[in-house]
Amino acid sequence: MEKLLSNLQKDFPQVSFAAGETFSWSSRKQTVHYPHKLEDATKAVWSLLHEMGHALLGHTTYQSDFELVKLEAAAWDKAAHLGKKYGHSIDVDHIQDCLDTYRDWLHQRSACPKCTITSLQRDMHTYCCYNCNTQWRVSRSKLCRPYRLLQKETALS
Repeated sequence: MEKLLSNLQKDFPQVSFAAGETFSWSSRKQTVHYPHKLEDATKAVWSLLHEMGHALLGHTTYQSDFELVKLEAAAWDKAAHLGKKYGHSIDVDHIQDCLDTYRDWLHQRSACPKCTITSLQRDMHTYCCYNCNTQWRVSRSKLCRPYRLLQKETALS
C-alpha cells in the first residue's frame, strides 16, 4: 500500500493524500483520504485505487441516486485500469460486491412505501410512485438507512 501511495503521489501531484478514518474522495479539497489502520492490505489497495478513480474522473457531485451508482461504477472501472498500470489486479467479485451495496441502497430508496413498486426520483430528496402517486422524501446521505417520509399523495402533472 505504501509503495502504491508513493507512486500515486509522484504520478498525480494535483491530488493530495491524507490519512483519515475511511477511504474517500473530497472533490472540494482534491484529496484522497485513506484510513490509518488497514485490516486487509489487498482490499485497501483496491479502495485506494477506487478513490483515485473518482479523483481522475473529476467526480464532484451528482444530481440523482442513479447518477451516483453510475459514478461508482465508473470509478471502479478506472480503478481496474489503474490497477493494471501499477501491478494490482482488482477482483471482479469485489467490485460487484461494492456496487451491490449501492444498487441495494438505490432499490430500498426507490421502492414505494405504499405499494412497493420501484419508482422514479423527482429530485435529490423526493421519489414519486408512478403506480399509486405516493411521494416520499429521502436523505441525501449515502451512509444512512433509507428512511422514507411520506408526503401527501398527489397526482403527477
